[in-house]
Parts: sequence; C-alpha cells; structure tokens
Amino acid sequence: MARGAPSPADQQVVGELAARGVVVTASQLEGWRRAGLLPRHRRRGLGRGIGSVVDAVDPVVVESAAALARHARQGRDRRLAVLDWFAEAGRPVQPGSVQVPEPPVSAVREALEWVVEGSVSQRLLEAARSAAGAGEEGQDALYATAARLLAARPYRGSAHPALVRAALLADEELPEGADFKDVVHLIAAIGLGPQEVGADALAEAFAAVGMFGLTVEDWAQMLGAAERGEGPPVEWELLGQEAAAMGAVARAGDEEFVRARTVLLGLQWFYGLYTMHALFMPETPALAALRGRIDDFGMGPLLDHVIALNPSPRQFAEGLMACLSPVFDGLYEALVEQLAADPGIFRIPGDETGAVGFMTTWICALREQTAAGRARTLQGEA
Repeated sequence: MARGAPSPADQQVVGELAARGVVVTASQLEGWRRAGLLPRHRRRGLGRGIGSVVDAVDPVVVESAAALARHARQGRDRRLAVLDWFAEAGRPVQPGSVQVPEPPVSAVREALEWVVEGSVSQRLLEAARSAAGAGEEGQDALYATAARLLAARPYRGSAHPALVRAALLADEELPEGADFKDVVHLIAAIGLGPQEVGADALAEAFAAVGMFGLTVEDWAQMLGAAERGEGPPVEWELLGQEAAAMGAVARAGDEEFVRARTVLLGLQWFYGLYTMHALFMPETPALAALRGRIDDFGMGPLLDHVIALNPSPRQFAEGLMACLSPVFDGLYEALVEQLAADPGIFRIPGDETGAVGFMTTWICALREQTAAGRARTLQGEA
C-alpha cells in the first residue's frame, strides 16, 4: 500500500457507507480517529516480523463513522456532533435499524465541560464567587452582570397546563409562567452567602422556581423561621453542590452519564404528556395520575426550565447535567413506577378502541377548538 494511501479497511468503510447514501472520505475517517472519536480497526498479528492484517471491518467502526457523518459537518464544532451522537445512542432502536454505538465517554465529558464553561448559569456562578468578600460593591457588580446576561437570553417559563387549557377553553388571555430572573438571588446566595442576600429576596427566588407550588409568602415564612431557629435549618451547602455543574461533570463516571441520559430522555417523554394536556389532549385516569406525580413533586416549573422537547445540542447538554442530580432521577423513577401501575395512558374509559379512539377524540377536540376560535374571530370583526 502506498504511503499515505487509504487502508483497504477504510476503503471498505467508505464503500459500505456509500451504499447507504452516506458520503465520507478516508481522510475524514483518519481525522476522526486522530481526534479520538473513531476506533481503529482490529488487527491480527501474522507472526514475528511479518506484521498484521485486518480480517474484517468491525461493525462498530462503520456505525460510529455513520453517526459522525450524520452529525458532523463543515464549520460545526465536533463537540456539538458528539452531543448529538450521545443523544442518538440513547434512543430506542427502530425496527430494521442498527443500534448506534456509544461515543467515547472522554469526548462526551469534554463536550459537556465546554458547554458548562459557556453557559449563563456558570458565568453567573463565577461572578457570584468573584463578588464574595467585596461588600456592597461586589453585590452591585454581581446583579449588574446578572441583568446583562439575563437580558441577552430572557426566559419565562410556561404556566401550568391545566391553567393554560382552562384559559384557552374560556377564550381568555394565557396565564404567565415563572419568571426565572429572580433565580439570580439563589446564585448570589451561593457566592455571597445567604445572609448577604436576605430571606425576602431568597423567598422570591424559590417562588420563581415554582417548586412545590409555594408562594413568596410561604417561602418567606419558612426561611424566616429557619433564620430564627424556629424551623429546620436550610442546608445551603447542598444548594452550592447542585449548582456546581462543572464539578458534577468532573465527578460523574461513565455509568452516571448513561443513567443521566436515560433520565433525561425519559423525562422528555413524560413532560411531553404533561404539557399536551394544555392542547386538549383527552383526559384518562393514567395521564391524570402521571401529571399528579409531577405536581406532587412540585417539579412542573423545573421540568419546563430543564426539558426541551426538541433540544439543541447545548440544551441537551444542560438537561443532561441537570439529570445528574438525584432530584430528577427520583422523579423519573416515580413516573416509571406510576406508568407500570397504570399503563393505559391512551385508553379513554368506556372506549374499547384504545389508542385509535384516543387519537380520534383528540383530533376532533382540536378541530372543534380551531373552529370555535375562527368563529370568535369572525364575530369580533363583524
């Protein structure tokens, strides 16, 4: 074989992928291999001084190259391709398809750390830690930095699906969801200390997150009682540990990344069912029970913040890091248990057609609401 020429094994990989309509070159394969993303072909020794040979191309090499070809493209950072690949490898195998192999975990870790470094939450956390010990000037600088970062990426959560559904049925304005700008008080508490931030501001932050459905007044009462020693103390150290995404990524092992992906992809599905209630999805006892579990955990607003139903690679990475937390893992397990106890989520009571009847009912509801909306519009124009 001429020096620098593609190996017969790489030529075979190129040919197999070309037969599927996937275009890669031998130089791309070698580039991915040098980057640590593509395994080398397994070789068999021929004996002392004779060398080695590739007996057969490993299917893992072919499928890994196919995954990279799907997600890597000119001008795109390879770390984004790795995240897309990792997400794809965790999804169920479709009939007639081949299981997508896992990308190297070292590459997944590198991609996650890269996303963390550039995230707004990490930059806010670093600003908070830099402001520690700088008095009022440091606190003012932190809040100014927060206002600038949050203005560049404003975010307001969705309202509870039941409230949205009721508003749509009544032709009223849609309710507003949680405003996460107040969460900056929690970041400030991690960097400056809770005493510097104050119970009132922290109550606003916890209420903005929306956990447990508690109001600002509820949180203020609880935090005030903790400050006075009249209630359970708040373990602020745990909050700092949860916020340290970079540390969580560094500590996580291979199995924990895979588990976090299982939790994230599962919660995407459960949260999709939760939100579709707002869009007139037919009610069934099983669906109501799943939504009830989410509400019992008080996790609806947090899921709305963490879960994207069609995530970009960065959104997937941020969701994955959140799902390293036992909080999301515990919710996922509870929902899996609930689904096992009552799996008939698409079975309307009294309708023996099952999922077919469910979808028919849903389509009819959507058509009725669309027609009603048009009628109201025409009435308003008349």
